[in-house]
Amino acid sequence: MSGALVEVRRLKKYFDVEKGFLESLFSKHKKVVHAVDGISFSIQTGEAFGLVGESGSGKTTTGLLVLGLIKPTDGKVFFEGRDIFALKKKELQRLRQKMQVIFQDPTASLDPRMTIKDIISEPLKVHKVPNIADRVQEVMDRVGLTPLSTYLHRHPHELSGGQRQRVGIARALVLNPKFIVADEPVSMLDLSIQAEILNLLDDLKRELGLTYLFIAHDLATVKYLCDRIAVMYLGKIVELCKCQDLLRPPKHPYTEALIMAYPTINPKLKIKKGIIPGTEIPSSIDPPSGCRFHTRCPYAEPKCKKTEPELISIGKGHWIACHRFS
Repeated sequence: MSGALVEVRRLKKYFDVEKGFLESLFSKHKKVVHAVDGISFSIQTGEAFGLVGESGSGKTTTGLLVLGLIKPTDGKVFFEGRDIFALKKKELQRLRQKMQVIFQDPTASLDPRMTIKDIISEPLKVHKVPNIADRVQEVMDRVGLTPLSTYLHRHPHELSGGQRQRVGIARALVLNPKFIVADEPVSMLDLSIQAEILNLLDDLKRELGLTYLFIAHDLATVKYLCDRIAVMYLGKIVELCKCQDLLRPPKHPYTEALIMAYPTINPKLKIKKGIIPGTEIPSSIDPPSGCRFHTRCPYAEPKCKKTEPELISIGKGHWIACHRFS
């Protein structure tokens, strides 16, 4: 696709499930988790591409696959037109300078034994980049960790959650990457701090020309930052479109459910209750046949239980996997 920095084709990732002792004696059936099950999408240069869905839908696994941190069961990921899983070890290491990640938990993702200076400068040392001190100072100033003397020699536990996430962002930026996977980077922060971090990410995108894969379960967050959005359910993409088109109105029943689940203070907005007749997403070890959402869908028909809908275009860059539109 023209202008695509990242392209994902029919990507799959299955994880083997370890059996207990008795189960291994009486069952020869191999169990696997269908974490990601044949998804395709592209991310254009300079775009913020959102990926949303409930916990267990496969969002984080997709992010790890796109970065090449885990190998797929099947499918390909292209970065700048190169299949990252076909690269040799040294080639992949050089590519890592262009692809970075911001983790969800700013506490768990930072080494508590290292100072902020060491954490941010570590990627520069690994990739043997010169002028380390200047680069660390530049990136800390850019993410708002100033004055430098206040932060350089502190440890992560001495900072607030928002400050720790700024350190994580600085570490991701220090190698001047083109592409960043942001895995729910604000979900563990207070609401006021969430807004600050989102504004920072938006400013960085515009100033540095960054491309994002932004993973979240909060549609409002994705709508604020992203240009396009893909909705995932049990390892499948069920809807993909521009952010503004997703909400007027949502096409897929699962997208509708996600929107209705979000709290609002607008008294004129009528909220449908009970859009999902079930409290939890089904197991990805044994996903439902046919449309994977049919067990919770209020519009399900008999064919939904038997035939899996394809992701088809309904015009203007809007794609949906639902029998109501086939």
